[in-house]
Amino acid sequence: MNKTTIARLLPFALLAMASGSASAAGFQLLEQNASGIGNAYAGSAAVAENASTIYFNPAGMTQLKEREISVGVAAVKPSFEFKNKGSTILNAPAIPTTGGDGGDAGSWGVIPNGYLSWALTKDLYAGVGFGAPFGLVTEYDDDWVGRAQALKFDLKTFNVNPSVAYRINDKVSIGAGVSWQRLEATYTRIATVLPTALTGIPGLNATKAKLDVDSDAWGWNVGALFTLNPTMKLGLSYRSSVEHHAEGDITATGPNALVNAANSSKAKVDVELPDTFIVSVSQKLDERWEMLGDISRTGWSSIKKLDIRRTSGPGAGTTAQTLDTDFRDTWRVALGMNYQLNDAWKLKFGFAWDQTPVKDKDTRLVSLPDNDRTWLTFGGQWKVSKSNTLDLGVAYLYLPDTKIDNDQTAAGRGRVRGEYDSNVWILGAQYSMAF
Repeated sequence: MNKTTIARLLPFALLAMASGSASAAGFQLLEQNASGIGNAYAGSAAVAENASTIYFNPAGMTQLKEREISVGVAAVKPSFEFKNKGSTILNAPAIPTTGGDGGDAGSWGVIPNGYLSWALTKDLYAGVGFGAPFGLVTEYDDDWVGRAQALKFDLKTFNVNPSVAYRINDKVSIGAGVSWQRLEATYTRIATVLPTALTGIPGLNATKAKLDVDSDAWGWNVGALFTLNPTMKLGLSYRSSVEHHAEGDITATGPNALVNAANSSKAKVDVELPDTFIVSVSQKLDERWEMLGDISRTGWSSIKKLDIRRTSGPGAGTTAQTLDTDFRDTWRVALGMNYQLNDAWKLKFGFAWDQTPVKDKDTRLVSLPDNDRTWLTFGGQWKVSKSNTLDLGVAYLYLPDTKIDNDQTAAGRGRVRGEYDSNVWILGAQYSMAF
């Protein structure tokens, strides 16, 4: 049975959490607006076509009207279908493998965003943005062969980003902001899969461990926008890493109360979400055609491993489990084109190559069966009126067949060996208004 998880979407005024299935490589969510989907987010730090520039390059606010608001939503559907090729559930190779392929581990995610900018003076602007920069949901059937490594991994973030921008002159603008970021994560797996006949403890093979942690942390971002000539703009943007010290609980559930009690405790996980540097360009070729380009680097090497540490009970101070991610820094290259069809409609096209932070099949996690992604995108912008604009976009992300051979036999979590057939669809809409 396929499982579908629809992310919670609540009013921004309540500072609600938003979760999404990873669309960019790793578990980054590029959908901080939907207006960039049609161009595969090419030119993200240079275009400044609405208030969402607050996230990609706050300096772009100086290109906006006196007051602008932009709100949007993206629906993301990744598909991760596993095919078993010799996995072993247990920590003893002599015990035969049982279990299925897990169904489709991908799940729907709904990613909202909202931005407001206003001019304090002719050259000084302020704004605030709301979004979800990182997110991931993978969920497998309960009986799948990799259940000792993961059944479900659910990561949510929410980001509030007040920013300012200043126009130095007609050629140069600068901007900066701070970010308050909320993180929530849930990780569930079968903690013990040895059969009763070997352990003598009834129900031990049904023990399920669940980690729930959350954290608040701060980051910052800066940007610059250069008008090189009347038809060409260059944008530079940097968003800092964010260090989270997430705390919560490990809970064990199953028919054996002694096992449950022994494996439940308070827990802590430290993770540094990566920084990002973007170089973007926009170039008008003539009255109808515009070219966009983007090169970005994401510092995923900040996540070498995730240690889940117990902070209470008999095991306080020990590591309950380590997720050996061993991520590498990655690059993303995007190209886009706009065509002004008429006064009301602009057509958007895009292509991008997005490198995965996962180095090899040996370090690929079942909770993040990631691979390099190729984006093919299309969109349209409708000028509803002089001050109102609607953007629509659709993207298909192709992932090549993804091999995994993650051997955690020594830790009692078995070996997952096989191949994923994966892809991602993204649909989005953005409404922007100047007033």
